[in-house]
Amino acid sequence: MLNRETQTQRGEVLTEMSGRDAWTFSQADFESIAQIAKTYFGLNLSRSKMALIQSRLGQRMKQLGMSSFSDYLVRLQGPLAKDERTELLSVLTTNVTHFFREQHHFDALRNTILPPLLKAAAEGQRVRLWSAGCSTGPEAFSLAMTILDLCPAAKTWDLKILATDIDPIVIETAKVAQFPQAELDGIPRELQTKYVTETGPSGVGEIKGNVRSMITFGVLNLIDPLPFHGPFDVVLCRNVAIYFDRDTQTKLWRTFSDVMAPGGHLFIGHSEHLTGAAKSEFSKTGFTMYQRKGV
Repeated sequence: MLNRETQTQRGEVLTEMSGRDAWTFSQADFESIAQIAKTYFGLNLSRSKMALIQSRLGQRMKQLGMSSFSDYLVRLQGPLAKDERTELLSVLTTNVTHFFREQHHFDALRNTILPPLLKAAAEGQRVRLWSAGCSTGPEAFSLAMTILDLCPAAKTWDLKILATDIDPIVIETAKVAQFPQAELDGIPRELQTKYVTETGPSGVGEIKGNVRSMITFGVLNLIDPLPFHGPFDVVLCRNVAIYFDRDTQTKLWRTFSDVMAPGGHLFIGHSEHLTGAAKSEFSKTGFTMYQRKGV
């Protein structure tokens, strides 16, 4: 239960009641978390999310046996700070993802974008695709299934998918490649038959090895300098930039532009749009779809 208290010199205070436990979360406390989120993850936390963040932090503090937000801040600054920031990231973000999300993107890939890339790979050329902000992996697995369905031999060519996320917890989940049937139902039935093991009594199915072998999963913070230079022929970064402020978004688009091959394709989220200098370096090819200019 959330109770709104009167204004203090520290700003608005929210008090969460849970049985006999109570802890307060002031405007200043929220700003402390917001600054950490901005500094380490590039996240832009909206003031409107204060109550939601307080609720989620309460669950984390309960796990740690803490009843004071000041104690939690100490943990974020102590010897366990790096590990706790990873936990904080999971608290602050929502990993909403599913197989074949934004179907029109995968239709464009299957019908227009992938065929010439597969032809190039068959002729010995290097082809690279990047799922940036891959969460638990459905986007990358969907991409690999689409490629293999078009050309099973693709797994033997120099064609690879890089899948990255800032959250190491979701990357470990992606590597396991096991999903409940409710999530797997997002995969077209004919592709499920080919590329997913049947769910047993546990109700969990596993993405088959020929799909997994095409993907390299790794932890990557998109606001840090990239440890690679590309070039990438396809980049999917959907519903990631919405967590950033405008300046960080502009830097992100430029980062992608710098590592994409001329003619490469960029896919973004339905609530996102290109900004800054990079905007002039792409041509719009469809709803939330862009192509890097050049030949």
